[in-house]
Amino acid sequence: MFKKGVVLCLTAFYFSIISTAFALQKDSERIISESLIVQVDSSSVVQGSFKVSPDSKRVAYVAKAGDKWLVVIDGKGGKQYDGIGKDSIIFSPDSKRVAYVAKAGDKWLVVIDGKGGKQYDGIGKDSIIFSPDSKRVAYAARTGDKMLVVADGKEQRQYDNIGGLTFSPDSNDIAYGAKLGDKMFVVIDGKEGKAYDNVAEPVFSPDSQRVAYAAKAGGQWLVVLDGKEGKPYDSIRSIIFSPDSERIAYLVKVGDKVSVVADGKEQRQYDNMGGLTFSPDSKHVAYGAKLGEKIFVVMDGQEGKQYDGVAESFITFSPDSKHVAYSAFVEGKAFVVMDGQEGKFYDDIGSIIFSPDSEHTAYVAKAGDKMMVVVDRKDGKQYDEIAGGSIIFSPDSKHLAYGAFLKDRGFVVLDGEEGKAYDGIITSVGGRIIFDSPDTLRYLTVKGSDVYLVKEKIAR
Repeated sequence: MFKKGVVLCLTAFYFSIISTAFALQKDSERIISESLIVQVDSSSVVQGSFKVSPDSKRVAYVAKAGDKWLVVIDGKGGKQYDGIGKDSIIFSPDSKRVAYVAKAGDKWLVVIDGKGGKQYDGIGKDSIIFSPDSKRVAYAARTGDKMLVVADGKEQRQYDNIGGLTFSPDSNDIAYGAKLGDKMFVVIDGKEGKAYDNVAEPVFSPDSQRVAYAAKAGGQWLVVLDGKEGKPYDSIRSIIFSPDSERIAYLVKVGDKVSVVADGKEQRQYDNMGGLTFSPDSKHVAYGAKLGEKIFVVMDGQEGKQYDGVAESFITFSPDSKHVAYSAFVEGKAFVVMDGQEGKFYDDIGSIIFSPDSEHTAYVAKAGDKMMVVVDRKDGKQYDEIAGGSIIFSPDSKHLAYGAFLKDRGFVVLDGEEGKAYDGIITSVGGRIIFDSPDTLRYLTVKGSDVYLVKEKIAR
């Protein structure tokens, strides 16, 4: 259960950034303390059910007991049921609450904080959601041939189908798409919008004051923004609001061409597009575009250099919005392009992260069968694997940590130095390395089948 395919996320590579200042931290001392989180009976654990809370302090998994099933949270088993949805365990954003789907006889229910709710004929797959403030919970349930949303324990109207359930960022509103007969519409706080032939998942603005979604009418798609319909197109996808909630952008298709509509204005058409994103200050919009056989990044309408390929989903702005980076490909080799400057070639590269002060960059690169973290364009030590998504800067940007794997041993590398080795570092299934302050960090490790919380203090 805790082997490298589960403990270390191996399918995604991430960029990380370290400054030369890290080299000055070599004389620092890592003071490590361990505390047992849970002793796991690996023989009873349902494979693929292990989950870690957002704060990386709690764990939960599905276990089998005879012909019954139960969820074990922080080492304590819950009520036994006839079945448990192994992929259904979800922690609230504040990590204090847990919910999952259980089966009792031929009925299904949602268990929230250990209490089972009303039983239904089915629960919508992946439909359980906590509100951002963790105080509310909602899910879709099926009764007979009808679907309904249960929000805070209260049933809403029944429909033929439901999808795209979401809370607003301020946790006050809940929205979803619903189907009734041959029409579909968006429901916000129980109020049905205009009916269309089809609707996509609604999107709230960051300030929760605006909502947008794509709707189909008469064979064409249009964006409904704050209740007002936009221009129709053949298809629409990737609706995003800017961080300040003032701007909106999305991809549209006209015939065999695709373009971006930003603030209501259509930009140049291309053969394909992806990776649409706003800068943190909301002033810039970027995306990847394809024209003929070449691919490039477009920012504020200006086309960058053409390459054989661009990882458009990894276009990354620095926190101060002054820098932009992405990975590109030429003749099978990958490299980072930052502010127009090309870096060293590797066999593969992942997503880029910037330090909080925007001064440094880093990423995971693959060379042959080895991986390394490249910090400010300098190669780090090679390992068998780097835990994808584990790279993180300290809040003051002076330290960088990530999980690595070498010869069946996992450890956290801090400022280029390897820490204590374990059977594994849990950096997938929700686990991550967390800095609680500029000089303290924590993460979950595995010894045998037991999970430990490791805390480190950086002392100089």
